Amino acid sequence: MSREPLAVGELLAGPPAASAWIRYQEIWSVVARIPKGQVATYGDVARMAGIVRGARQAGRAMRLCPPELALPWHRVLAAGGRIALPGERGREQRRRLERENVPFVGARVRLERCRWEPETAQ
Repeated sequence: MSREPLAVGELLAGPPAASAWIRYQEIWSVVARIPKGQVATYGDVARMAGIVRGARQAGRAMRLCPPELALPWHRVLAAGGRIALPGERGREQRRRLERENVPFVGARVRLERCRWEPETAQ
């Protein structure tokens, strides 16, 4: 059974959400815009969502993200281009990034070549 991905706002529509859920929704909106072949760190995502020093909060938001949003979760990395997910999930993240031709040097993504910067993206 195939399901259409929901828009970020559709899932949380209804009664007003707590402030944390509103921030998570902002984080998810940023992640939804990361283009194929580009990546962002948790800190980048938090900054773009307007959350100062919010890398950990971005990580928490990604852990709590409903699968129905079908976000490109694999395009979000830890500081320095590191894959933070352990085990099979981390290996899956790397495989997905490699399929998008994201360059690696050892265990890290070459951020200088594929870091998403929406202010300069056309």
